[in-house]
Amino acid sequence: MIDMCAMGELLIDLAATGTNEYGYPELSANPGGAPCNLLAALSRYGSSTAFIGKVGRDPFGELLTATLQELGIETRGIVSTDEAFTTLAFVTFDKNGERRFGFARKPGADICLSFDECDLSLVDEAGCFHFGTLSLTDEPIRTTTRRLVEYARQRGKLITFDPNLRRPLWDSMDRAAEEIKWGLSQADVIKISDEEVDFLWDISPEEGADRIISEYGASLVFVTMGAKGVFYSNGRNKGFVQAPKVKPLDTTGAGDIFFGSALSRFFRLAKAPGELVQEELYHIAEFGVTAASLSTEHRGGIYSIRDETEVLSRMRELR
Repeated sequence: MIDMCAMGELLIDLAATGTNEYGYPELSANPGGAPCNLLAALSRYGSSTAFIGKVGRDPFGELLTATLQELGIETRGIVSTDEAFTTLAFVTFDKNGERRFGFARKPGADICLSFDECDLSLVDEAGCFHFGTLSLTDEPIRTTTRRLVEYARQRGKLITFDPNLRRPLWDSMDRAAEEIKWGLSQADVIKISDEEVDFLWDISPEEGADRIISEYGASLVFVTMGAKGVFYSNGRNKGFVQAPKVKPLDTTGAGDIFFGSALSRFFRLAKAPGELVQEELYHIAEFGVTAASLSTEHRGGIYSIRDETEVLSRMRELR
């Protein structure tokens, strides 16, 4: 039995670590892609995981596949292609330290995944299926995503969703909003940022969570608020967990790591999301926000995930 099967982008994050004498960014390559950051956190904290996606038949594609294997993520759902290179994401920082994203994805290999190439046995074996909106930006991956979500829902799988809005990848912000709202309507458990709630409705995180539950039918919602912390709600119980104070070096993948870490605690409880009581919800969110915060003190997404003992130790210090 697989706890989580995720589909979507597996890519290389090229993050700026400084600038050279001419003002150009010096880049460090790390494995990335929101679904795989999430799976890496889940695997690190004891859950069984699998991935469905597409990479180029190139050195980066081979390296990424090997990395997932080393992490214990099932990779038989990864397809290689000669049609496109493995997708590259460029992360640079402005003078205020805010991240800026650019992508070599016209197309990137992840966009080229067709439904017929998907190993559906991974969805069959999983208790939970995860997707995000980077696989809703273009064809054929958009149709593939919709069909995989339908396939998982028909088989009674728990569905999780993360909008993970990346504006440079959308030809229209109206269409981005439309696809995000479709994703919200399909999922049982959702992680969304306060910036994405503001983008959709210009309302508070608390109002956003209530709206997603009442209008879209979700059972559990986490609204992340960066260094502030996270708001959570399953309709019956809701609350806020403050993030621990850290000295961030690289925030890449922090939201994904929060979600994967939180879900690792959720899977251990083996309860429906709507049945979770306040104490359980708080612990799930607390573990997730602590793991995510600690990860920002290290570079890269996947490789920044801390050991469980370190996360639990920090949690005890804060109580």
